[in-house]
Amino acid sequence: MKKSLSVVITLFLMIGIVATCVCWYTIATKDAKSSDSENSNTEVKNEPIFTLENYPKVDASLAIHPLVDSIAADFLGIPESELNFKYTKTRTSDVYQNLIDGTVDVIFVAEASQEDLEYAQSKGVELEIIPATSSAFVFIVNTKNPVKELTLDEVIQIYQGKITNWKEVGGEDAEIIPYQRPNGSGSQTAMLSLVMKDETLMSAPKMQIQLEMGELIDAVAEYDNAANAIGYTYYYYVNTMYRKDTIQILGINGIQPTIETIQDGSYPLYTNGYIVFRKDEPENSSVRKWVDYVLSERGRKVIEAAGYVPLKAD
Repeated sequence: MKKSLSVVITLFLMIGIVATCVCWYTIATKDAKSSDSENSNTEVKNEPIFTLENYPKVDASLAIHPLVDSIAADFLGIPESELNFKYTKTRTSDVYQNLIDGTVDVIFVAEASQEDLEYAQSKGVELEIIPATSSAFVFIVNTKNPVKELTLDEVIQIYQGKITNWKEVGGEDAEIIPYQRPNGSGSQTAMLSLVMKDETLMSAPKMQIQLEMGELIDAVAEYDNAANAIGYTYYYYVNTMYRKDTIQILGINGIQPTIETIQDGSYPLYTNGYIVFRKDEPENSSVRKWVDYVLSERGRKVIEAAGYVPLKAD
């Protein structure tokens, strides 16, 4: 009898302990959920700055299309999937022409070519050109290529036609096939101004001039001659918009392009993405408001979140 009573008491004690644990677990879980809910409710979400009706008409260089979509989604307070903007898909010069001709209000682009500036002058249009992102001009080869870096002088000599075989720069005994972009494209303008400067760029066979940036990257990545090819592009394009697991970016003068080396200026081929609009734009226009917000801390966060490199903060 005593043994049975002892078992009953023990059983009741165990039930009590379990019930207490369940009770405490329920309270703790409820508190945690309540805390999470409170934290969620106190998150600061950006208020929309524009409506679709007063949002400026923006165009952009091909490499910057994803960024202008990210900016629009943030400034309008809607998902990117609901955007239906159309951007120029060809040369950067066409984007500048759209602005100069008044087809669009503001553009986010690569460096203007001399032809772009002359066209603006011929139309009596003054341009406001403001750097808004940092980037690197990079050279790309196939991952099969054992060459991991070149000096700037070696790059120049390759594109002059003086270095014609990869074994001359530490690679295999294979002809170098250097791809180019057409004149008027942002990357070709950068190639001439940042790399070649006063040196003469050799004429490329027609098959080695790629009209679209993606075609150039595909040429290096996938063509039969891929292991021999070299091309050039912008860091943010090959790193965010058109990534290929068969592409490697070459170091230049021993420095690899990264967000850190771009921002601190140690990578030698530094460039910018520019916001450009007409100087006669009214002071309180939606265009100037848009520009101010892109250059603000809110805009910097959008730029960084989109995988681009904002200008280094002062």
